[in-house]
Amino acid sequence: MAAWGRRRLGPGGGGGGGGGGGAGARERVSLSATDCYIVHEIYSGENAQDQFEYELEQALEAQYKYIVIEPTRIGDETARWITVGNCLHKTTVLAGTACLFTPLALPLDYSHYISLPAGVLSLACCTLYGISWQFDPCCKYQVEYDAYKLSRLPLHTLTSSSPVVLVRKDDLHRKRLHNTVALAALAYCVRKIYELCAA
Repeated sequence: MAAWGRRRLGPGGGGGGGGGGGAGARERVSLSATDCYIVHEIYSGENAQDQFEYELEQALEAQYKYIVIEPTRIGDETARWITVGNCLHKTTVLAGTACLFTPLALPLDYSHYISLPAGVLSLACCTLYGISWQFDPCCKYQVEYDAYKLSRLPLHTLTSSSPVVLVRKDDLHRKRLHNTVALAALAYCVRKIYELCAA
């Protein structure tokens, strides 16, 4: 825990806050201790990867605005995890939208051949996202690619040339859209299956 605390970035480096010392002057932007956290690639024993994972989990739970992941393996794994979560979210919304709007575009006799599978796909992706991603603190972050925003971070202090940078984003509206579309698709599928069984 002490090592984790030493790696925080703040005005004036890792020491006391507020003093306009040399370390603070070298940073490109003034970041408070809650703005940015760097998981440094420092191998101090056999359990280095476990230490990196622990540091990342602590940083995610502390809700830093930016998290810089220097170790390549854990950075790539985290980026892939976020990408898969984004894919599930988009598939839920797109498949659910297809489920709801296909009956408006195709004849009713044929629309259920597309709308029902699309609705099931939307529900499956929504369920998987809800089980594996919804309560993971990592889902509050996206990988930052904006060169201007990256230039404001103290990446020049790193030894890695390709760190993964995470930025915290509000996902409340995204989750509301995601869940609303999936629930609407569920309602449509239940009604359509009832109509087909009753016919």
